[in-house]
Amino acid sequence: MKKSHPIRRTLLATAATVSGIVLLLSLKPASDPAGSVQAGAAGGAPSAQGGVAAGAQTLTGTAVQTDYGPVQVRITVDGGKITQADAVQKPSGGRSTQISNDAVPKLNQAAVAAGNADIDAVSGATYTSDGYKKSLQSALDQAGSAQGSGGQGAGAQTLTGTTVQTDYGPVQVRITVDGGKITQADAVQKPSGGRSTQISGTAIPKLNQAAVAAGSADIDAVSGATYTSDGYKQSLQSALDQAGKAQGSGGGGSGGGAEAGGSQDADGSQDAGGGAADSGAGKSTGTQVLTGSAVKTDYGPVQVRITVTDGRITNAEALQQPSGGRSTQISGTAIPKLNQNAVAAGSADIDAVSGATYTSEGYKKSVQSALDQAG
Repeated sequence: MKKSHPIRRTLLATAATVSGIVLLLSLKPASDPAGSVQAGAAGGAPSAQGGVAAGAQTLTGTAVQTDYGPVQVRITVDGGKITQADAVQKPSGGRSTQISNDAVPKLNQAAVAAGNADIDAVSGATYTSDGYKKSLQSALDQAGSAQGSGGQGAGAQTLTGTTVQTDYGPVQVRITVDGGKITQADAVQKPSGGRSTQISGTAIPKLNQAAVAAGSADIDAVSGATYTSDGYKQSLQSALDQAGKAQGSGGGGSGGGAEAGGSQDADGSQDAGGGAADSGAGKSTGTQVLTGSAVKTDYGPVQVRITVTDGRITNAEALQQPSGGRSTQISGTAIPKLNQNAVAAGSADIDAVSGATYTSEGYKKSVQSALDQAG
């Protein structure tokens, strides 16, 4: 057998190696430009969803009291559609925690799918569902969505006031404001049960008429329904605040009287911050007066009203704060500090006051809900 020459073997091995490399390269799939674009788009989608678009609004509904605890809904509205819904507050403790954990996600999905508050109650969670729908509706009202009232003019606003707790039950008012005037008023919540149902049935229609006629919260209490009337006026005032109306600036004693009647806490104590609200007469066009939701704490409700001018918090005050016994002293020390901190920080990201953890937490939640109304 003829022996191969070493140089020839080297050349043959080299040629075989080159051929193998060429073959491998020919089998490698070419990069697909379309695939690269799709990958980039898919990678970018989450970041686009993660941030709220420029035209989006984050709105927090009022805290609705149910037999098992408060329910409060926060939504994101973009392009006139609900893109996200979540419960800021929900019944908890014992069996309620399990029910809420099952019902709230379903209600969130239903709200996004329906785009309004006309959603079905979750079986076994009737009270939670009802509170959710009311809070959702109040959030939509802030966005100027005229749910179920298609005949309103383009400039009309439907605004829901905060829920005011009275000795006989909660009172919450919804109004329609068009051209700077109250064109409609109604009570979303009112005391009921036993004698209260009869009293509310008589008083509420009179209060609704008085609100439309006066165009403000400076209305007389209905005889025999003092607590309901006072709660009605407070809720009405908070709804007007959302519309940026500086109540109490009408001049002279009339404004002062409105503030004296409308700024009392549900327990009847006079709000020390009333004078600050009166100063609204000189507010600029770019100023908004916004009332946060009433947040329940272990020691009583906390509710904050802020003034926002050119995107900055220029004033903050507590409309409701824990009171009675030791709570009065704690609130008297903590609230002024929280007010100062809110103005200084320009947000709800403020430190809790030592010794007033529950009040501080409620304060921050209420401030945040007020800021949400400002977008």
